[in-house]
Amino acid sequence: MKFGIMINEGPYTHQASDTAYHFTKAALEKGHEIFRVFFYHDGVNNSTRLTTPPQDDRHIVNRWSALAEKYKLDMVVCVAAAQRRGIADADEAKRNGKDADNLAPTFRISGLGQLIEAGIQSDRLVVFGD
Repeated sequence: MKFGIMINEGPYTHQASDTAYHFTKAALEKGHEIFRVFFYHDGVNNSTRLTTPPQDDRHIVNRWSALAEKYKLDMVVCVAAAQRRGIADADEAKRNGKDADNLAPTFRISGLGQLIEAGIQSDRLVVFGD
């Protein structure tokens, strides 16, 4: 089965990101395909490379990056939601006159068209969080 994954909650404020990560990992290990992982609303906070949890806590951003690298996942961050929350890749930072970027490796910024495409191309679009 081909899944699209949508994450609407931040990494440490709600269980949704952890649950989405474990669901995605388990689906991949069972041989299913993940068409795209789309981060929306507060879910875009899963993509900042500046996240620094305590050493004894899980590092959700690094988990997503490692999973994406291992399985060549398409990890898309909604551009509008990211801008509202201060998340930018190098191009967005430059375009908006910012002096730094903070998008973690393996993530990319794009628009809602990527979410629509995921819904069309996937057998199921699974949404985590409100």
